[in-house]
Amino acid sequence: MFKVFDKWEIDKIDINDASLKQVISLKPSLIPHTFGKYSSSRFAKTKVNIVERLINKLMRGGTGEKVSGKIIRTGGRLQGKKIKLMKIVEDSFDLIYKKTKENPVQVLVKAVENAAPREEVTRVAAGGVSYQLSVDVSATRRLDVALRNLTLSALMRAFDSKNSLSTTLADEIINTAKGDLQTSYSVKKKDEMERMAKAAR
Repeated sequence: MFKVFDKWEIDKIDINDASLKQVISLKPSLIPHTFGKYSSSRFAKTKVNIVERLINKLMRGGTGEKVSGKIIRTGGRLQGKKIKLMKIVEDSFDLIYKKTKENPVQVLVKAVENAAPREEVTRVAAGGVSYQLSVDVSATRRLDVALRNLTLSALMRAFDSKNSLSTTLADEIINTAKGDLQTSYSVKKKDEMERMAKAAR
């Protein structure tokens, strides 16, 4: 059985969220890199290993807009640099194991479960009037939003900071896995989305 980065077993990972269970792939993989094998098929990203999807989310050029008072730009340092990001995620997983003594893939899955919103708002226009309406979030979008917020938080905390990206990513995954509303950006964003949805019901 292949282990992620030849270190972490993936066949005994528990997924407690029934909705996410159908879209989180735990396909055994020594190197989390499928070379775009599933990029042309609709919904095929559900077949991509969760660790590779985390790496893919880190390959961004910045937000282009203010997030928590900052404009985050990576200046092309991470776009397309998948091998570099694989090393960053591997270092991050080592830090997670050092701090928690748990399988980092299991900690990541817990973090995703805690960061995935169940409700959000959408804008509806009727008769020239637009208003916000509360809607349920699909399983694939729940996973996308959770991974996006985890990686965005890590990038924001590493931006213009002495902390490395691997350190900030490890801290965000650990804090989110604990469900800590005070220290986890991802849990805060989930709570904010669900509160807005509750008000729009």
